[in-house]
Amino acid sequence: MAGEVAERAPKGGKKGLRRPKRRIAIRIDMTPMVDIAFLLLIFYMVTTVFSMPQAMEINLPPVEEEEQVEVKESNLLTVRVDEESRFWWNLRTPSPDNLPVLLPSEALKATDTVAYRFDSDTLRGLLVAQNRENPKLNTLILIHRKADYADMVNILDEIDFIERSWNAATAKSLGIKVDELTRDQGKFSYRYAIGKWEERDDKIMTAAINLAIERGEI
Repeated sequence: MAGEVAERAPKGGKKGLRRPKRRIAIRIDMTPMVDIAFLLLIFYMVTTVFSMPQAMEINLPPVEEEEQVEVKESNLLTVRVDEESRFWWNLRTPSPDNLPVLLPSEALKATDTVAYRFDSDTLRGLLVAQNRENPKLNTLILIHRKADYADMVNILDEIDFIERSWNAATAKSLGIKVDELTRDQGKFSYRYAIGKWEERDDKIMTAAINLAIERGEI
């Protein structure tokens, strides 16, 4: 039973004009409710789909197949990310007259305390424009050892987006599917590499930051 009512007999044997009231004690059986709770718990544990950890898949060639490819200085675009997660770029080899340039920041609110914020549209526009201008362009990505991991993810996401949208537009203009697009028909494959941040990059960025401060960019 979910609940039982037990009547208590009146105490004493006194006789009177008023009839004594009977006290009623109620006892609730919680066993069915506990059973239902456990059944619901087991049901949700069995049917719930847990979110899988998201990871970026990067296909790297085997060690024995790695080759060093020489790239002409005129075909080199370098994108650097400093320890403050600021994006810099320059063409060819850096020099006192060719220092990395700060990529414009996303428009910030007046109440925002962040001095610089990554702008995906600005980076995408830069990469697209440089690749259209130079079909043989190669991009070297250098990320400071203290930079955020998200900075590398942002760059790789933009490269992937550019490659897919570029090929989709080319396939649409030819009236074919993207999967049918070949290299001879203009299939685009973004050429890039992720290099190791070295001490000389610290010196280059120190000079570039000082120049940006003089220009009022920082």
